[in-house]
Amino acid sequence: MTLVRSRDPLALTDLTDQALRVRAVEAASTYDVETLVGVTRAYMTAGSRKGARTSPKTLAAYSLAVRDFVPWARDHGVQLLRPGRRDGGRYVAQLQTRPSNGRGRTGTLSASTVSQYVAGARALYRALRWAGATDAQPFEDAHVPPDPTPGIVRNPPYMGEIDAVLAHCEPRLAALLLLCAHAGLRVSEALGVRMGDIQGTRLTVHGKGGKVRRVPLGKRVRAALAGLSPVRSGGSLFDWTYHQAKYRMSTAFRAAGHGDAWRGFHAARKHSGTRLYRATKDFTRVSLFLGHASSDTTRRYVALEENDVQSEVEEF
Repeated sequence: MTLVRSRDPLALTDLTDQALRVRAVEAASTYDVETLVGVTRAYMTAGSRKGARTSPKTLAAYSLAVRDFVPWARDHGVQLLRPGRRDGGRYVAQLQTRPSNGRGRTGTLSASTVSQYVAGARALYRALRWAGATDAQPFEDAHVPPDPTPGIVRNPPYMGEIDAVLAHCEPRLAALLLLCAHAGLRVSEALGVRMGDIQGTRLTVHGKGGKVRRVPLGKRVRAALAGLSPVRSGGSLFDWTYHQAKYRMSTAFRAAGHGDAWRGFHAARKHSGTRLYRATKDFTRVSLFLGHASSDTTRRYVALEENDVQSEVEEF
C-alpha cells in the first residue's frame, strides 16, 4: 500500500475509523516517522482537549519528539504497537543520559528538554489509541524527575539589557520587544497584534488556548505602536514568523553587546512580570496581567530580590 501523506493534520481525520486504524497500524509497524507525526498532529488537532486551538509551538515540539522517539524505538527493538512495560522508562533513562549537543553547551539534556520529549512520546501513544491502533501505555509508569533548579534561575528575566537593546532596534522591532517586556505578551501574541486590537491605553490580546484578555499599555509601548503602520490589509503590525523575529532580536542583542545574554523572548515577558510584582507585591494581579490560569505559574516568572523581606524581619 502506498501511503499518501499530507501536511494538513485534518486530512487524516477525514478517513473512516477503519482506514485511520489501518494507516496508523502500518505506520507503527514500519516505523514510518512522518506518518506517525501526522497521526499525532491529527489527534492533537481533532481529538485532544484543546483540539484545533492547540498552539503551533506545541505541535512543533511534539512532532520533534515523535521524530526522536520512533527511530530510538526501532533501533532498540521496541515494537511500537506492543511495547514492553519497561520501554517507556528505558527511553526516559536514555534521554537523561544523552549528551547535549547544543552549541556552547556541555553535559546532558536539560530536564525541561527531557520532559518535552517524553510529553511528545506520550502524545504519540494517545494518538495511536485514538486511531484504534493499540491500547498500549508504555509511559504510564515512567517518571521524569523535575529539574531541581527553578526556571527563574535557569532563565532569569532581562533587566538592564532591555533599554540597551532598544537603542539598536528599528522601530518595528523595538515595538515587538516592548510588547513582550512592558506589556507582558508572549511573542506569538505580540506577532499577532493588529491595529484594531489597540483601544486607547488598552490592548486586546488573543492569547494561548483561545483566551482573550485586555492589557494596559504604558506610554512607551503606546508611543512605539503609534509610530507603526499596518503591514497587511487586515491591520497586522508584524509579518514576521517566529524564527524571523528571533533572528532580528538576537542580532540586536549582539549589536548592543549582550549577545551572550540572549535567551529568547520569554525572558522579556519575565521582565514585565518581575517589574509589576515589585511594584504591586501581588501575584494575583501579575497573573491576570500575564494571562496565566494560576498564580502558581506566575511565581515562576518573577525574580524575587534576595532581601525582599528584609524590612519586615528587621524588628523581629
